[in-house]
Amino acid sequence: MKKAIFYSIVLSQLLFLLLFPLWISLTKYLNPVLLVVMWMLLTLTVFYSVFAILRIQVVISWRLVIILYTLYSIGLIVLLFNRPSDQVYETVNIVPFATILFYLSGEVPFIIAFYNLAANIGLFVPFGFLLMVYHKEKHARKVLLSIIPILVVSIIEGTQFLTRRGSLDIDDFILNVLGFLLGYVVYPFVCKVVEVKR
Repeated sequence: MKKAIFYSIVLSQLLFLLLFPLWISLTKYLNPVLLVVMWMLLTLTVFYSVFAILRIQVVISWRLVIILYTLYSIGLIVLLFNRPSDQVYETVNIVPFATILFYLSGEVPFIIAFYNLAANIGLFVPFGFLLMVYHKEKHARKVLLSIIPILVVSIIEGTQFLTRRGSLDIDDFILNVLGFLLGYVVYPFVCKVVEVKR
């Protein structure tokens, strides 16, 4: 177990440092808190991968899950609502896949296109996983697993638009909800490594 933790720490921090130029280039477009959010995601992903490869299961408390998700949520809120002041967000897109196809067309730099598409999905995957943990812990109704992502993403999109901190885009909505759903899909795989206990 100690070796797995050591390898995970060393590998995750090396990867983060190797990718640091990428993270810095994105902070020109987004809030610097991106560095913290990406560090958390990369570190947890590497920890999971190392423990999965070594077939080690870790038991963590529900309290630790809440603390980690609270910190992650704060970082995500800052990232979503504290945008650079030189950008204008007044556009509305209600045509599904228009923005996605625009990013895939090559008309914008690859790094910006990749980040926008991947982040709109990836940043919400942890919340899908959290809902599955909550569902298991609380025996919540399955209907909540379909309603909550739609409500949460709608509130975020609407609030970003009303506060002029983001555009109103159906594609962002689609990708964010897809992130939740992907969290549901990866949940059984994560459970092979991580067990959450009360």
